[in-house]
Amino acid sequence: MQKQGQVVRFDAQRGFGFIRCNATSQDIFFHIRDCHGGAQPPLGATVDFEEIHVGGKGPRAMAVRQRNLSATPFSARDAHRPTNNHRSAPRTAAPAARPRQAARPPEESTPFMGIGSLTLIWIALLVWGIWQHKLPLLAGLGALGINLATFFAYWVDKYAAQKGQWRTKEDTLHLLALAGGWPAARAAQQVLRHKTVKASFQTTYWVTVWLHLALLAGYLFWERIQPLLK
Repeated sequence: MQKQGQVVRFDAQRGFGFIRCNATSQDIFFHIRDCHGGAQPPLGATVDFEEIHVGGKGPRAMAVRQRNLSATPFSARDAHRPTNNHRSAPRTAAPAARPRQAARPPEESTPFMGIGSLTLIWIALLVWGIWQHKLPLLAGLGALGINLATFFAYWVDKYAAQKGQWRTKEDTLHLLALAGGWPAARAAQQVLRHKTVKASFQTTYWVTVWLHLALLAGYLFWERIQPLLK
């Protein structure tokens, strides 16, 4: 759907930004490669774009093109503004009366590796550990159980947040992830749209993922690692 909005944020180092549009309830993500000619529109610029939705990750702008200021349509609201002989600079975004929740960047911002690849590595480590009798057979059932418990904990916390009830502590969610429930934690975050925006929570979550994998790999390969430490 063709829409018009205003660029309110852009991260030049990571190459993405957000467009604010009155017709959409949240700011719309766009990447520099989605801009016409690969040119970054300046902050405050009015742009035309195509809004799409992919995989429930929030709105995304495609074919972003900066509008020609001279071709900006005259609105009824402009009729009441004082006129002058000089063209005004693009307006910066005014503080919104109601804060908008910025759309989460797509999965391309996931650090290091995708969650699917890490999950396959984790499953391979578990299977190899059981096959080599380094882990008990019940380890597989334990991994399944902790992931079911983790997803349920996220669902309870999401329900409590919607109903204004007592919330699950973030430390509890992180401990479940560290214990091996991080694949289900990520699934719950995506399916339930829960804890995906808070940057500090996401940072701690990824620490639990890599720490769990490091501890598991260290335990399984300790006999090979130990001589290297001497």
